[in-house]
Amino acid sequence: MSARDPRICIIGAGMSGLLMAIRLKEAGIEDFRIYEKAASVGGTWRENTYPGLTCDVPSFFYSYSFEPNADWTHRFPPGPEILTYFQRVAEKYDLLKYISFGQEVESARWEDGAWSIETASGEKTTADVLIAACGPLHKKHYPQIDGIESFEGEIFHSAAWDHDVELAGKRIGVIGTGSSAVQMMAPLSEVASHLTMFQRTAQWIVPLGNKAYSRRWRRLNRLFPILGKLTRMYYQRMYESFSIAVVKDGVRRRTIAKQCRNNLASVEAPELRLKLTPDYEPMCKRLVISADFYPTLKKEGVDLVTEGIDHVEARGIATEDGKLHELDVLVLATGFDAHAWGVDQVVGEGGISLKQAWAEGTRTYRSIGMPGFPNLFMLVGPNSPVGNVSLIDVSEVQTGYVMQCIDWLREGNARTLSPNAEATRKFHEALLGAMGSTVWTTGCKSWYLDEDGVPITWPWTAKRFHDEMRRPDFSDFDRVGA
Repeated sequence: MSARDPRICIIGAGMSGLLMAIRLKEAGIEDFRIYEKAASVGGTWRENTYPGLTCDVPSFFYSYSFEPNADWTHRFPPGPEILTYFQRVAEKYDLLKYISFGQEVESARWEDGAWSIETASGEKTTADVLIAACGPLHKKHYPQIDGIESFEGEIFHSAAWDHDVELAGKRIGVIGTGSSAVQMMAPLSEVASHLTMFQRTAQWIVPLGNKAYSRRWRRLNRLFPILGKLTRMYYQRMYESFSIAVVKDGVRRRTIAKQCRNNLASVEAPELRLKLTPDYEPMCKRLVISADFYPTLKKEGVDLVTEGIDHVEARGIATEDGKLHELDVLVLATGFDAHAWGVDQVVGEGGISLKQAWAEGTRTYRSIGMPGFPNLFMLVGPNSPVGNVSLIDVSEVQTGYVMQCIDWLREGNARTLSPNAEATRKFHEALLGAMGSTVWTTGCKSWYLDEDGVPITWPWTAKRFHDEMRRPDFSDFDRVGA
């Protein structure tokens, strides 16, 4: 590539894709296109609309550092507010004209020194640089349960909520116990005639309440932006401290674990408390934040079922103890396939796809790239810090790194960049060596682990992520052309 602006393709118009587009525009690059499979921006915040939806990262930290929002109504922002925020950002930075909506990328192949891209509708284009901003939470996971297709009531996934279904007075069943399931329990309990949660794995719950911000506080934030900056700084430091707890045993880890255990002890009924007691260490799975989950389970007409599901039939769910739980509505709060990074369709040098390259385990170079895939950059991909942190902060770090790579190409230093195999091997060995001290390897199954039980997240602190990703080491890259 000569010294010129590259043509860039971004897959996904969620949080990371929008951020990447803003960075490109700031650098004076206009020759880029975002391909978005849906009809609007927002990513997972567009897909999820279930009752009680909130982010588990505080609102002032879950926003772009350069685009604060003084009007957050709660400590943990409600989903509709987050979606509105991203829609407003897309409009403010004039990004909509760069987005092709309803265009799912079906294939992206490295051919003749460029990326050849084709969408499911048949649209074709080429790009010098391909940026995968798909994220880990976009492919819904549906449970394989015998007879589930025979259920005669209403059934839908929590990330495809059917708002046409009347819930008032209905017998509602929820399969799952992750954040989505926990968040929807309180609002569903207010309308259901009977509410049943089917639990496979108990979760540790952090009892942080969702404090509401008053109109006065929001007005002060608008008048004095420094208040929002200080609030963001406070929560950033809190979550950086948390990032130390998950990767290193010590006082922080024990303190958080004690909070979880004390919260569990607040459940007075011994039988219910036993059902809610996990058999693994706090933070081994992603912590669930809720101050109303345990109180909801104590309500009349709310049940927690821990017997395994045997099958689903027309009238409801039959558990392994032989009991039939009759239901009118069944919600599958079963999350996402967190290892479906949305890049299986990407084919690099020699006709090797990323899916094939990851056949023996998901590996990357510093969460950003892969050997044999020139000018491919991933945002919030494998080996990113995804454990109870702000993914916006993660993406800001990564987009800053990617922009330095793009600038290097623009300056004519090379036509293509891809991490070399040796640097990628060293990173992976260091990653594996650090995993032993993390809480994720203490004995639980979670979406942080690949099929071999190897964590696919960042095994060091958030500070180290910021420090190591501050600038690329171009000696770790194969460079072609000049």
